[in-house]
Amino acid sequence: MNRTLRITYSLSFLGLLVGMGAWSTGAFESFHRTEQMTLLNGKLAKAAETHYDDQFPIKRLGTNLWAALDFKLFNEGRPGVVLGRDQWLFSDEEFKPSADAQQLMQDNLALIRGVRDTLHKHGSQLVLAIVPAKARVYAEYVGKEQPASLHDDLYNQFHAQARQANVFAPDLKTPLEQAKARGQVFLRTDTHWTPMGAEVAAQAVAEAVSRQSLLNGAPQAFVTEAGDSAPYKGDLTNFLPLDPLFSSLLPAPDTLQQRSTHPVQSSADTGDALFADTQIPVALVGTSYSANPHWNFLGALQQALHSDVANYAEDGHGPLLPMLKYLQSDAFKNAATQVVVWECPERYLPMKNDLSSFDPQWIVQLKNTRKSEENLALSSTRTNH
Repeated sequence: MNRTLRITYSLSFLGLLVGMGAWSTGAFESFHRTEQMTLLNGKLAKAAETHYDDQFPIKRLGTNLWAALDFKLFNEGRPGVVLGRDQWLFSDEEFKPSADAQQLMQDNLALIRGVRDTLHKHGSQLVLAIVPAKARVYAEYVGKEQPASLHDDLYNQFHAQARQANVFAPDLKTPLEQAKARGQVFLRTDTHWTPMGAEVAAQAVAEAVSRQSLLNGAPQAFVTEAGDSAPYKGDLTNFLPLDPLFSSLLPAPDTLQQRSTHPVQSSADTGDALFADTQIPVALVGTSYSANPHWNFLGALQQALHSDVANYAEDGHGPLLPMLKYLQSDAFKNAATQVVVWECPERYLPMKNDLSSFDPQWIVQLKNTRKSEENLALSSTRTNH
């Protein structure tokens, strides 16, 4: 009897190994080799190993099972997401406390002033477009986990500090909150705004620019066309690794209607295009709120401003690094625009930025721009007396 059990156990274990091995070979069906991956440089073996490890069935089973237990028993996801009511998901960056938040805000404000002054020296006007937190605009869907006290008045507090520093920052929160009655302005399962939310923000920026008369030149007409609506799986669902075994537990996908914007050109416009001034009046700098074409913020801004807009926004680098790169670019140094719209999500205001890729002395100069001007003015006053 013992021998029979041992044989049965051994055969069962062997069968399990063979079955799991056969199942795991399916991981290689989704593996894609690039030209840089060769046997000689070791990149092919490393990439295959990494891909196999990520797709290994046992690992996937354990990940899915653990995520399902967290989700169903504790109503939690992986670090990066906060679960709200009615299948709403929020970025945990809008909830977490931050050490030395006030000092970081002052440092970031000093850099913003330095950016404003640098743009002004080249004839460009800064428009700081602070995007309010999704958890602020849709506070009614925030669940049991509440944002840290740091975030309570962060938007209004920074707007007040920006006004004191003479930084032009039109209010986007009020228009977005009012627009909720007409449709969704943020995606339920994603960090970002909807195309409608981007359009509302663009109109608010354009109205502020018009009131200040910051743009000169003949207006240009743009038209926006709406495409088909399709299910959209938001980026915050990546922090709920329930797919594929427990995909039924995931929040229902959003519905996203892609929009595209293009200039309206008459036959006369086409004929004169060769002789027209090609300098673009407006630059857009910012984050994935501006860089990702899904939201069409660039197009909405072009239509609202009646002006062409050059997009220097980047995905995944926050708002500050793309701006610093823009200030060092030939495009800015050789052909500065009339207006620079700097899109900046609220949650980045009290965050520390890795500026190691820039000259430290230049960063210090940017932060001390205001101090230098005040010292120069004080010195001039003393000389006159």
